[in-house]
Amino acid sequence: MTEEVNTTGWDAIEEALTKLYGEQEPKHYGTAISYMLGGPDPLDGLSAYQAETPSPHWHIVTFGFSELYEKELKNTEYSGYGFELSFRVARSKDEEEPPAWALNLLQNMGRYVFNSNNIFASGDYLDANGPICLGADTQLTALAFIPDPELDTLHTPNGRVEFLQMVGITEDELEAMKIWNTRGLLEAGKAEMPGYITDLSRNSMLRVPAVQESVQIGIDRDGSNTGFLFVDQLAWEPGKKGLFNKKPSVLTLGAKQAGTVGKLLRGRLLKGKDLMLVSKEISIALEHASTSGFEIGGSTVQLKLEEAVVNELMHKLLPKEGEIRLSSYKDLVIQVVKTFIKDQDGNVTSTIG
Repeated sequence: MTEEVNTTGWDAIEEALTKLYGEQEPKHYGTAISYMLGGPDPLDGLSAYQAETPSPHWHIVTFGFSELYEKELKNTEYSGYGFELSFRVARSKDEEEPPAWALNLLQNMGRYVFNSNNIFASGDYLDANGPICLGADTQLTALAFIPDPELDTLHTPNGRVEFLQMVGITEDELEAMKIWNTRGLLEAGKAEMPGYITDLSRNSMLRVPAVQESVQIGIDRDGSNTGFLFVDQLAWEPGKKGLFNKKPSVLTLGAKQAGTVGKLLRGRLLKGKDLMLVSKEISIALEHASTSGFEIGGSTVQLKLEEAVVNELMHKLLPKEGEIRLSSYKDLVIQVVKTFIKDQDGNVTSTIG
């Protein structure tokens, strides 16, 4: 006699999808061998539904970021990681199956979360450092995450589960999200991307003058929501004040991040908000202050900058290799180094700087 498997979490997701799609039988893609047992795919399943509004698309939903079976984690408020992902992908007239690249991308999101324990939340974004569909001729090179507009948060016996919709975005849209915020950018461009359906063939929303103007107004009004920026290439060498040999402090940044930091200074420091740059080795907190200077505590550097320094950095911090010296703060040098963009196999695909 076999013991009946508890599928409480799985059933709750299926019930929510049945309320939305009625008797439609989804295209379901299960996992033959569990990830825990050495299988290649971390998510237990993916269900794809054919949706017609606002335009034909596949609505793909994951099973596996939340606890689908017995409650195992001690945190009773959330089920597993507390979310499942959805992905709306443009569907052509004759398509009978969702595109394989979209299914693979969702499994890759599972690998990222399971291996790093970094979770997604509404308003987050992720740079893919290349096309979200490998080998495709597309401008979509990053992802944003917002609440799925048609799937409400579930309150299951295993805890809370939110449905986060993944949206393919372009490089300049990602930059605008960093400088402003995710929801603002997507709201400004919703007429260009109804339902936030990912279409590999689309151009950047920022090419539309009305969208570009709306985004700039929002940036000037609100500043930036990006208070934390992970930077691969980040280092700090404190200066020395010798009697005959005065040496300035050196902040090293990768070229890819240097341009972004330069743009963020206006929306953070000049709006009275700090900006934290973080790598695996060090954290550097940029703060607006009446007097420039720095303090070191453990692996964190508090870098205080006067308004004149912030204004000079805004114009000089560019994605270009080189040394930046400041007339407004001679005790600080910014060293910008090349950034090498690599693919999944570690091969360099492009160089910035």
